Amino acid sequence: MGKTVKYIAALRGGGSALPGLFVEKIDPAFISRTLASLPEGVVVISGTNGKTTTTKMVVELLESQGLKVFTNRTGSNFTRGVAAALLGEVDMKGRLDADIAVLELDEAHAVHFVKTIAPRYSLLLNVMRDQLDRFGEIDTTAKLLQIVAKATTEKVVINREDPRLLKLGQSLPESKVIYFGLGQKARTEFPADDDMRTGTALSNAAHRPQALSILEALNGQTGEFSLGNRKLTAKLKLEGIYNVFNAAAALGLVATIVKDIDFDTLKTALTEVTPAFGRGESVTIDGQPVELVLVKNPAGFRLGLRSFPPEGYATMIAINDNYADGRDMSWLWDVDFDSLRPSGVAYLSGMRAYDMALRLQYEEVEITNIRTDLKQSLHNFIKENTGPKRIYCTYTAMLALRKELGKMTTMEKVS
Repeated sequence: MGKTVKYIAALRGGGSALPGLFVEKIDPAFISRTLASLPEGVVVISGTNGKTTTTKMVVELLESQGLKVFTNRTGSNFTRGVAAALLGEVDMKGRLDADIAVLELDEAHAVHFVKTIAPRYSLLLNVMRDQLDRFGEIDTTAKLLQIVAKATTEKVVINREDPRLLKLGQSLPESKVIYFGLGQKARTEFPADDDMRTGTALSNAAHRPQALSILEALNGQTGEFSLGNRKLTAKLKLEGIYNVFNAAAALGLVATIVKDIDFDTLKTALTEVTPAFGRGESVTIDGQPVELVLVKNPAGFRLGLRSFPPEGYATMIAINDNYADGRDMSWLWDVDFDSLRPSGVAYLSGMRAYDMALRLQYEEVEITNIRTDLKQSLHNFIKENTGPKRIYCTYTAMLALRKELGKMTTMEKVS
């Protein structure tokens, strides 16, 4: 029945979570019963930023080591999204052909998930100020992740550079915690969310424990990693310096799960990972690239602007405030938009286009057009700018723009 609902929803262009909601109603134990059959158990990946891309990296790295992996690849990271993803993979008797499940979970929903299914491994990426109207203060998010960590049965892989996660790790049994982090050369590239304006990271003053996986240095998209006693240098296809750090997280988790790693295969797989949908994804329209860069909090937007220099690109910013974006847009005032001042912004769009315009006015960034209608703005933006284009967008704006771009060119279809 669930598979039938999923098929009908796909025909109607419905969201990925609807079939999951249906199956949760008629069979509440569906997820736990199905995932309990996996020989290598369940991995939960959570945190504020980087969940979707890091999950994609982990999946492809594990597959390079010969494991069959189930994942919620659409990035629908609520429990019903996991149920919907399972419906697409199980046979008609509900059997799942996989060795391990790697699941991206929203911080708040991860808490409910682990009460039903205790993960064997978990990866906690970061705690940043995100969707304050939904999660509350940043320490509340850290407490949610602490529940996930305590429910994990074997190993918790934690970002030692995040002061709140470091504190969380130190509250757990030492034998349960594995860390990933930054080397001295790379640390200055990733200041903490709290210290964005000062340029000094809180974590510098804290005692940093030994890490299994370390990003020692980076040059563009090439990262130099330490993984245990091995050195690994890889150039990523993924754009954005934050994704090089995400790679250190993925490597640490994979090295925790897989005891006998084929390092040559691992390196090849890492260099071949492509962007998750809407996260630095690029398509070609009229012979020119159009890039989508997802932004949803101050640190993410700041690193996005730093990772993608505006020279040679026309820029559009699309800001929505739907529930999935977070309704409180005050975080825009904590982002430094200086880098956009020389080239300006061609289009502002989305529900909160005028809030973004006010913020850029204070930053003295010239704006050519403001239009709340996303569809029309996108078409005008492409028509009026003949060279390379880049769009910074919140989550629901990204989905709407991606759907419209899919009418103009071939894109990976994501329900």
